[in-house]
Amino acid sequence: MRIGYGFDVHAFGSSKPLIIGGVNIPNHQGLIAHSNGDVLVHSLIDALLGAVAMGDIGTFFPSTKKKYKNIDSRVLLKCIWKKIYLKNYYVCNTDSTIITEIPKMLSYISFMKLNLSNDLNTTINNISIKATTSKKIGCIGRKEGIACQSIVMLLKNK
Repeated sequence: MRIGYGFDVHAFGSSKPLIIGGVNIPNHQGLIAHSNGDVLVHSLIDALLGAVAMGDIGTFFPSTKKKYKNIDSRVLLKCIWKKIYLKNYYVCNTDSTIITEIPKMLSYISFMKLNLSNDLNTTINNISIKATTSKKIGCIGRKEGIACQSIVMLLKNK
């Protein structure tokens, strides 16, 4: 068994759509990022890479490369998952927490879980996504952005 942890945070301030877990969420601003800024997918990619000791998202998709500008983060997730799957791993479970004051995430979580289960070729029951606020403390509490933490457990086929 291999366990990995990932974290990502992005500030509001973009005219891009707000995309979390591959779901377009109505909001007054999107997140500032080189890609589409999907904090959930970014934290999950880092957790997956950490579990197999392969570096981080920037190792594979540097923000200095124009080809990743505004890219759908799910494309990046599928690319990383293919590399890990070829090493004979499968997802035991993932657990992610989205931290934001706005917008509320509850009505979008089932769609996020479906997207991620498809991208990771696993059942939806292996994907856990929660949302919380930072109780109006710090930059997230001041509604300046969104953060996400993820942990994954991978198992290896024999």
